[in-house]
Amino acid sequence: MTTLPVIPFARGGLLEVPAAYRDLRAKEGIAKVRTSLGDEVWLVSGYEDARRLFNDARLGRSHPEPDKAARLSGSALLGGPQGDAATEKAEHERMRKLFAPSFSARRMKALGDHVGSLVDELLEHLAGRTPPADLHAELSFPLPVLVICRLLGVPYEDREYFSGVSARMSDMLDHDRSMAAREEMGAYMAELIRRKRREPAEDVLSDLAKELDDDGTISRLAGGLLFAGHETTVNRIDFGVLLLLANPGQLDLLKADPGLAPGAVEEILRMASPSLHGLPRYAHEDIVIGDVTIRRGEAVVITPGPANRDERIYPDPDVFDIRRPQTDPHLSFGYGPRFCIGAGLARVELVAVFSRVFQRFPALRAAVPVDELPRNEGRITEGLARLPVTW
Repeated sequence: MTTLPVIPFARGGLLEVPAAYRDLRAKEGIAKVRTSLGDEVWLVSGYEDARRLFNDARLGRSHPEPDKAARLSGSALLGGPQGDAATEKAEHERMRKLFAPSFSARRMKALGDHVGSLVDELLEHLAGRTPPADLHAELSFPLPVLVICRLLGVPYEDREYFSGVSARMSDMLDHDRSMAAREEMGAYMAELIRRKRREPAEDVLSDLAKELDDDGTISRLAGGLLFAGHETTVNRIDFGVLLLLANPGQLDLLKADPGLAPGAVEEILRMASPSLHGLPRYAHEDIVIGDVTIRRGEAVVITPGPANRDERIYPDPDVFDIRRPQTDPHLSFGYGPRFCIGAGLARVELVAVFSRVFQRFPALRAAVPVDELPRNEGRITEGLARLPVTW
């Protein structure tokens, strides 16, 4: 009996994607592997395979027989199946239509000046500190939280509470703890939505308050938006700073021309992989791709981080190049019908940060070696607990 490799593979350094993904991709393409919980799944680490399967209607977040589903981790968010196979597609389309107007390109463009002002305020506050200071606490965390709170209509003063709940929701190791936190977040959002029914404002939760929600679906999805709307962007700010510091020639280009920030952001999104957890999907019927047959009910784990470094798509995929041609968009926001609804928001925030931070602090550098930075271990988003910097 062949021993299957176990994912996620260990990385050598914080900014690396393990070479084992590339080696397995070259050897087998879509490969059978085992999760840390011992379940067998199909690993997708190639760019074209990932795009094809992101877009394949035969794969879903739900499982035809949930009790038999392979699990990726203990996370209540991304560890296993979600929803009902019979209604998943219709429910997804309904919720997408409900949320999409709040994240329209027009709304995101209108947010740009406001986000830029927030970044300026946070950087000015940081400038008043005596170095070293924690960039994570001073910028990376508060900016996405301020923005998502304003957009959704969540009280900013609740940030420590819902950040703590988010941390427990993303627990990969304790499923019961993660599930309890998800229910707690849903209850918190449900109460906010009830409050918005009484006192509506210009925000997403007020829009959602007009919708019927007998089963708690909307409040759970709103909780998921609050989680995703700050956790993932926080990590991209931290990792983007580290990638630029690790590539001083590229950083010099950005300092000389902050108009390169949009390209820098796309390269940060392509290369930064705070988490190697992967995205689980389940086959609702048999799927044949090349010489691989994915049987109904089998799990597929799509890994955007390794796919974003597919050498068949990106020349010198491990080289950080802020002027890299944008011919093949990275998969950090997914692809197809489940393309991240908050992609525009994340880009607005990241461009605001990286067009400013090194202009305001041209001598900014890490205050400790990268490999000594404290990680949020055991969480699906991983990332840094702190980022001490000096200038």
